[in-house]
Amino acid sequence: MASFVDRVVVHAVAGSGGHGCASIHREKFRPLGGPDGGNGGNGGEVLLVVDPSVHTLLDFHYHPHQRATNGRGGQGDNRDGANGADLELRVPNGTVVRAADGEVVVDLTGAGTRFVLARGGRGGLGNAALASIRRKAPGFALLGEVGQQRDVVLELKSVADVGLVGFPNAGKSSLIAAMSAARPKIADYPFTTLAPNLGVVSAGDVVFTMADVPGLLPGAAAGRGLGLEFLRHVERCAVLVHVIDCATAEPGRDPVADVEVIEAELRQYSSDLGGALAERARVVVLNKIDVPDGRDLAGMVRADLVARGYQVFEVSAVSHEGLAAFGYALGERVQAYRAALPPVEPTRTVLRPAAVGGQQFRVEPDPEDPQHFTVSGDKPSRWVRQTDFTNEEAVGYLADRLARLGVEQALADAGARPGAEVTIEEVTFDWEPTGVNAEPAEFVSGARGTDARLERRTRVGASDRLAARRARRGERDHSVDAGTTGPER
Repeated sequence: MASFVDRVVVHAVAGSGGHGCASIHREKFRPLGGPDGGNGGNGGEVLLVVDPSVHTLLDFHYHPHQRATNGRGGQGDNRDGANGADLELRVPNGTVVRAADGEVVVDLTGAGTRFVLARGGRGGLGNAALASIRRKAPGFALLGEVGQQRDVVLELKSVADVGLVGFPNAGKSSLIAAMSAARPKIADYPFTTLAPNLGVVSAGDVVFTMADVPGLLPGAAAGRGLGLEFLRHVERCAVLVHVIDCATAEPGRDPVADVEVIEAELRQYSSDLGGALAERARVVVLNKIDVPDGRDLAGMVRADLVARGYQVFEVSAVSHEGLAAFGYALGERVQAYRAALPPVEPTRTVLRPAAVGGQQFRVEPDPEDPQHFTVSGDKPSRWVRQTDFTNEEAVGYLADRLARLGVEQALADAGARPGAEVTIEEVTFDWEPTGVNAEPAEFVSGARGTDARLERRTRVGASDRLAARRARRGERDHSVDAGTTGPER
């Protein structure tokens, strides 16, 4: 059973917003109670939160699907629906979030860092919030928006100051166990370590973390062995330590060749990162000098490694010989690396409101069909998603909103004629202008849930309706006058 996972795929689904409520207040002796439909609650968000007590992505390995709760729908008597609860996912420090195409979305470092992975949908407005002078009792409400769905890859890159690299069974786990309180698995066979181990080391006033990477082999950067899976854990290290087994019995192995092989793998892996590891300090540790043959071999190769520019230490993880000097030297290098880092400026939240009167939508004609247009933009798309197309009055309200935004005028300027196909989001409809190149058609209150403008046989302008009412009134007055000429009672 897996105990350490540093790469997972997470399917996050935010909560959907609750629908608004279309309700009319009903109470004895109050026949005109008015609309009292409440708003729907917002859907819950899915957030990633850095937790220092979490060291693996194992939970997401077994539960890759994460879903926040939906918002509740509104109710009558002006009762708004409850908001959905946010879902906080605890991740280790150093978690990198990548999109499905491999692009880095965010790098989460620092305890308490938060990132909204999937945003919840907005709740729909109830008819109480939609009431106006023109619509005193709307017979519709807005729908809640669907929560955002997102598939991402989480990669863990250990945040350690010192990284131990080397061939399998070189004594990296023994070294980290001897210098810290970590208790990794130690055995006398290769690839004992199947996951990076972290330990905290104190060297005087300097405290730093040390991580060992599972054994590397020639070709590790290309996927051989376990190296490609765990080389990402050395990207953030300030110092890289080559741990060399001086007591190895394998033929054809020598410490200098081992260092060159590991350096070649690091260079190849670093080239894919743009040379991120090229400037990291290097230290060589000749381990297992408690074995007589190991001490003799360390003495022979020390001069060659120093000549190549490495700082060399002869240590024994068993007898703890040389570990104190080695720890203090690492502390100095880590302290120098930290001092060279640029100062961390406090995070400032800058609010930049959108410019008033700026372009809020875009009208694009279809190059293959001159009478097919696509309208894109945040507001038109959101309004379409919130519209109940089974309710004629709601559709009429959508038409009013689009006209006030300027969509009709933009369609007319783009060459659209009445009957042209217009697509917003996934909805396609025939465009019938209400205020552009046509008689203005104001909303007239009628039966709840209906809009006379959507019925072609009754779609007439306000002036025509006024003239019709005057004509009917004149006929009625004429009949009354004609009646007075009859015989008197």
